[in-house]
Amino acid sequence: MTENETNRMTNHFEAKKVWQLLGIALVTSIVWNLPITAFGIDGLTVVQQRIIAIFAFATLAWLTECIPAWATSLAIMTIMCVTVSENSLEFFKGEGIGDLLHSKDIMASFADPIIMLFLAGFILAIAASKSGLDTLLAKNMIRPFGKKSENVLLGFLIITGLFSMFISNTATAALMLTFLTPVFAALPANGKGRIALTMSIPLAANLGGMGTPIGTPPNMIALKFLNDPEGLNLGIGFGEWAMFMIPLVIIIIFIAWRMLLIFFPFSKKTIDLEIDGEIHKGWRMWVVIATFVVTILLWVIPSKLTGINTNTVAMIPMGVFAITGVITAKDLQQIDWSVIWMVAGGFALGLGMNGSGLADVAIESIPFANWSPIVILLISGLICYFLSNFISNTATAALLMPILAVVCKGMGDKLSVIGGTSTVLIGIAIAASTAMCLPISTPPNAIAYSTGLIKQKDMLKAGLTCGIISLVLGYILLFTIGELHLLG
Repeated sequence: MTENETNRMTNHFEAKKVWQLLGIALVTSIVWNLPITAFGIDGLTVVQQRIIAIFAFATLAWLTECIPAWATSLAIMTIMCVTVSENSLEFFKGEGIGDLLHSKDIMASFADPIIMLFLAGFILAIAASKSGLDTLLAKNMIRPFGKKSENVLLGFLIITGLFSMFISNTATAALMLTFLTPVFAALPANGKGRIALTMSIPLAANLGGMGTPIGTPPNMIALKFLNDPEGLNLGIGFGEWAMFMIPLVIIIIFIAWRMLLIFFPFSKKTIDLEIDGEIHKGWRMWVVIATFVVTILLWVIPSKLTGINTNTVAMIPMGVFAITGVITAKDLQQIDWSVIWMVAGGFALGLGMNGSGLADVAIESIPFANWSPIVILLISGLICYFLSNFISNTATAALLMPILAVVCKGMGDKLSVIGGTSTVLIGIAIAASTAMCLPISTPPNAIAYSTGLIKQKDMLKAGLTCGIISLVLGYILLFTIGELHLLG
């Protein structure tokens, strides 16, 4: 492709995004200025209508990705501060427009306790990588699996899944694929074993994230709405989540193992595996190990015994690593701040719906109680699964959670048939993690596809099969937990 053709394609792509953004602005403006009676919601105020318009903007911007997902979240918070807060421009104020939000609360969406939990996950990952703890663990954990090809595959699935519970899925995938590089040299170029090993990394990275609240952003978004003191206030802790979800992840990983062996059998029965990587010996390594152990123990032990909750525990590794110099100011640049902004934007939308009273009037005006819980569960899960295959699973969760929290609140005790609100909201987190059909579905998928060792049809076959099985098993688990009242 010539330079002129490349520039032409780039200009066409940019022009398309500009037109999409203008279209979104037009739709938002129409929703913003419609007669209030057009919404069919009794008691709707001007402020609440503006929140609906902002929600429409967020939905379309996240779906089209005409601007980066983090930019959409930042725009949400900016528009809310300027138009629906007590510090908004005078033009947007007036008598009888409804309850205005507090700008301080909107801005605090970026410093929500769940965001601190998120930051702790990034900090732990950076410390593990910087000290070589990740390499040390991988070396020692893969050794028991021996040299038999199918056992090495299982080893990579388990280790990747475990790492993904505490380290970002993207970082885990990049790390584990690095370890696989020398393995590929020992395998036949025309064999399917390379495909099996390469596919094991994104599958395990995506699924492993379901195991803990910090494993993936949708988990933390679900936890935010489930534990909100002014909402459901279920008080679900790190240990409580992990107690149910880690066994699910283990079962799914074993299923993925057998599935990969069926789809992509090894032609070579043994693999000589050697994992290379720098391990930094010294007192800082021991600080990282000790902090990891203490943090995970405090997360797992019920807060009733320790007196400290999950979000507060998240401050410990950040404080310890900063004081001891394990993490420096330069290391903070490695944190994926764009993802954090995306999560904060979702929290701001939830605040807008609840703080403006929109959630309450919607519950009163829309007959949610007449809806079928099974239909809500299936439709919400399928919508999330479909969208997450094409756009960020974080953006999908941020979009759907506030809506479903309102719907579930309106349905009341009717949801007990499917195990309660937690089944619906955690179901969204599961659906987001199991969406991995395409190279664009998740960053681990993209990283694995970029190796050139797998084709899109391979990813579709493995990702779709494993994803659907995982989704079904996940919902069965949630239904069982809800029926037995084991959560919250």
